[in-house]
Amino acid sequence: MDEEVAERQAEITRLLIYYTQAPFAGTSCVRGVLPVPGAGESTRIVTGDERTHVPDGLTVYEIPLRAGEEFLHVYDVAAVLRAVHTGPYTAASVRVGRVLGMPLVQVDPSVAETVRESPGDRAFTILRTLVHPFTETEPVPRLLGFLCREPDLLRLYVDTEDTHGVLAVDVRPSGALTALLAALPSLITEEGRVAAEEADPHASYAVDLTYW
Repeated sequence: MDEEVAERQAEITRLLIYYTQAPFAGTSCVRGVLPVPGAGESTRIVTGDERTHVPDGLTVYEIPLRAGEEFLHVYDVAAVLRAVHTGPYTAASVRVGRVLGMPLVQVDPSVAETVRESPGDRAFTILRTLVHPFTETEPVPRLLGFLCREPDLLRLYVDTEDTHGVLAVDVRPSGALTALLAALPSLITEEGRVAAEEADPHASYAVDLTYW
């Protein structure tokens, strides 16, 4: 397996572990993540009801790791997986055989080019990045909790060594996530943005980044 493909496969595995306990669509959970044999640029994801372990109740979806010339982001793979289980994309795949006793379905690569993350997917991106940043140091800011207030409004409860109390930070998952997450540590310390929070008993201060 190519090293870059192997790195993507490992990242996908780390993400999809979350969906072994919680359904990602209806009652469908992730029951396994398999590396594709040989040098293929795809991943295989096993899905089924959370109580199912027998091959006849599971399906293996082989999802391409590229959309055109670009590798898919790990969160895009999760969005594709959800799409082929719901809506108009369920027909954009074809059964090609069996593997380990389970039906093997190849997902049409065009699905990956058209599927977009839902607000819930993007909120999950924010939360997971704060909990597991791409560094070996302690996460800054530290995520103490969260509340999904509206489909596109997420409240983060955070603190840092420089803050005296819990900050409630409101963000919109539909915004520029990469820029927001990179700037968050400095934004929440800017005096002009921090205000006392009186309506929410879970925080001492509030920072509104919904229009940042």
